[in-house]
Amino acid sequence: MKSGYYPRDLNMHPPAYTPGYRTSILRSPQKAPIGFDGSPTEFTGPTFGHSLIGELDNNLILNFAQAGESAIGERIMVHGYVLDEEARPIRNTLVEFWQANAGGRYRHKKDTYLAPLDPNFGGCGRTMTDESGYFHFFTIRPAAYPWPNGKNDWRPAHIHFSVFGTAFAQRLITQMYFEGDPNIALCPIVKTIPDADAIDRLIARLDMHNSRPHDMRAYRFDIVLRGKRSTVFENRKEGN
Repeated sequence: MKSGYYPRDLNMHPPAYTPGYRTSILRSPQKAPIGFDGSPTEFTGPTFGHSLIGELDNNLILNFAQAGESAIGERIMVHGYVLDEEARPIRNTLVEFWQANAGGRYRHKKDTYLAPLDPNFGGCGRTMTDESGYFHFFTIRPAAYPWPNGKNDWRPAHIHFSVFGTAFAQRLITQMYFEGDPNIALCPIVKTIPDADAIDRLIARLDMHNSRPHDMRAYRFDIVLRGKRSTVFENRKEGN
C-alpha cells in the first residue's frame, strides 16, 4: 500500500543516539531501520470533529478546577496557526497539549519533584483548528523543573503539543518553549537539535497585541507541518 506520506528527512532531526541526553543511550536503535508499508487502519479514521470538543477543553485554567476556583499561576493564552509548507491552513485538525503546573510538576504518579500539585490544575486539554487553521487555548505558564539526566539539568518551561491528521499514522508531537528562557540553551534535549533555526521555531513569542489587560499575556506559536520552515517534531513519520 502506498501511503502518500513524505519520506523523513533525518538531517533536520536530532540523531537517535545523543549521549548528552542520557536516556537516548538505551532508547536509540541498535540496528539499521527496516521499512514497512502502512496498513489500512493506519490511513483511515476515526477522526475528531468540533462536536467532540467540550466547552472547557481548551481552558486549562478551569477545566480541572472546582466550581468557583481556578488554577494557580501566571495566566496566559497560547495561540497560532497550523499551516502546510505553502502557508495554507490545516483546517479542522485536533491539537492537544499537556504541561507541568506553575511549580514545574506534572500530575503524574511518577513525577516526584518537590513542587506541590495544584488541586485545580490537570495539565492537559485539546482544541480544533478553525477554517483558517487557527487555534488558541488558555492555561497557566509552566515552570522549569529538574530532571535526572546530569548532575544539575533542568528542563525549560515548555508545553507539549500533539497534532492529529486524518488517521492515527498522522500524529505529530513537539514542544513549545517561551521567549527569553535561559534554560533553553542549557537543556540537553534541546541541544540534540542540530539546527539553530529549527530550535528558534520551537520558541513562542510574547504577543502583547493579543494580551488581555489585567488578565493574561499571549504567546504566539505557529506549527508548520512541512518545508524549510517546518516545526521539529519528535515522532515525525513524514518528512519536512
